[in-house]
Amino acid sequence: MLFTSASMAETKTMKTKPVAESAEWVSPLLNGQMVPNVDAVTIDGKSKPLKDVLAGKKTILFFYRGGWCPFCNTQMGQLKQLEPELKKAGFQLIGVSTDAPADLKKSVDSMSLEYQLLSDYNSTISQAFGLAFFTSQKTTERYLAAMKLSNPLQKNADGEERLVLPVPAIYVIDGKGLVQFSYVNPNFRVRLQPEILLAAAKLVK
Repeated sequence: MLFTSASMAETKTMKTKPVAESAEWVSPLLNGQMVPNVDAVTIDGKSKPLKDVLAGKKTILFFYRGGWCPFCNTQMGQLKQLEPELKKAGFQLIGVSTDAPADLKKSVDSMSLEYQLLSDYNSTISQAFGLAFFTSQKTTERYLAAMKLSNPLQKNADGEERLVLPVPAIYVIDGKGLVQFSYVNPNFRVRLQPEILLAAAKLVK
């Protein structure tokens, strides 16, 4: 299930959405809507409004699960290769994940990244974008054990403590904070092709 349709009628700032019960039930921010007012945590552990991080610049904002995810790392590498072309088109590249700042630094160092990464350790940004969902009990236990994750658990509708992750997504945002293009896919193994992202970015004035 993909969410790529435009909805230019709604351009108001969205309120924080509830965490979805599964990846298939997220209600993501759509094309034509404004980036929500929410605080972000930088790689240095400092909190600041997301709008200040965007700083009125055209932005490629992508959500990934964490540096422990091989599919995410592959995408991050592809975006690294694409970054020079995105810069030519006037875009900055920013990644958002549930990694703590210290883990973001590990990703930057190991992959020699030049673009900015934000920590969404408590899932506040992904929730504001309508991308946050509860993992299953089995997945929660497996990820906490195998990946040694220390992310805070949240209670779902049944009062069960679960790990919250973002559905991988990518947003093309103009200088006014308006979403011009988005790709959201509950299947974390499938990511947007770099060529499509670049084509979408070049259409933004």
